[in-house]
Amino acid sequence: MIYFIYGEDSYRSKKKLEDIILGYKEKNRSGINLVYFDTIAETFKNFFGNLQVNSMFAEKKLIILKNVFESKEFQTNFLENIQNLEKAEDIVIVYQDNSPDQRTKLFKELQKKSKCQEFGFLSTVALKKWIVEEFVRPASKHSEAKINPEAVDLLISFVGSDLWRMSNEINKLSNYKKNSVIKKEDVALLVKPGIDNDIFKTIESLVSGEKKQALTLLHKHLEDGDNALYLLSMIAYQFRNILIIKELQEEQTPYNLVAKKSGLHPFVVQKSYYLCNQFSIEKLKKIYRKIFQVDSDIKTGKIEAEIALDLLLSEI
Repeated sequence: MIYFIYGEDSYRSKKKLEDIILGYKEKNRSGINLVYFDTIAETFKNFFGNLQVNSMFAEKKLIILKNVFESKEFQTNFLENIQNLEKAEDIVIVYQDNSPDQRTKLFKELQKKSKCQEFGFLSTVALKKWIVEEFVRPASKHSEAKINPEAVDLLISFVGSDLWRMSNEINKLSNYKKNSVIKKEDVALLVKPGIDNDIFKTIESLVSGEKKQALTLLHKHLEDGDNALYLLSMIAYQFRNILIIKELQEEQTPYNLVAKKSGLHPFVVQKSYYLCNQFSIEKLKKIYRKIFQVDSDIKTGKIEAEIALDLLLSEI
């Protein structure tokens, strides 16, 4: 039997894998037939040989197979034997902590011959629901607490869709307000906004005509020791997203299909969508070209990085 677990949301896919392993261990106490194979370090021959060896405990084997899509040779051998693996009593979990190339023959065959579960990034609505549920999970993970809707919104604006960091922040907030309700003020006190969120605020200020505010936000990052080129890369990232969404707007793509067509997370689309109305497509392309010119000028020593960032924001 083959299971195929994959997707961009590595936090939830990892948790799913851990749940399967935990369930297996509860039924098979010895644990001797739980095996991990990473195709980067192991050959298909070793993997298949292990699968064919009978267990002395008459237990089903659970084999976790990682990074199959990173090795073409392994993929070829796996495909040649996929029917045998599909019919085997032992369990093989093909685990990929990202979204593999769906055009490959292996991906298409796994879709047909395995039990598949994809873990894409959560939509904003689903993310809010996930956060609320995490706060009230058993105390083995978090100290039970509740969070009000305003605090959820602020938490998402600070952390975004990174569930690894989100889980840590939930743990921190839960321990701070044990058996109580977490409010917006608690999030503002304990959670540091991600740098991409701050850069987004800088761009919002620019769009609103508040260049002084935008420069103040930028200089705060520089004073805190953030690298100027990294800040520039984040500005480029934000304008890239706005440009992609603007192009889809121009094509009259319905809002509910923008995330799917763009490949951007729904949360990113939600934040950036309204900003597109403030720019023409030509203006966005001009800004994007200017950012890359500034990047080149900094790296070739034509201008100091901090001065270049100031000039860039002044010209947008």
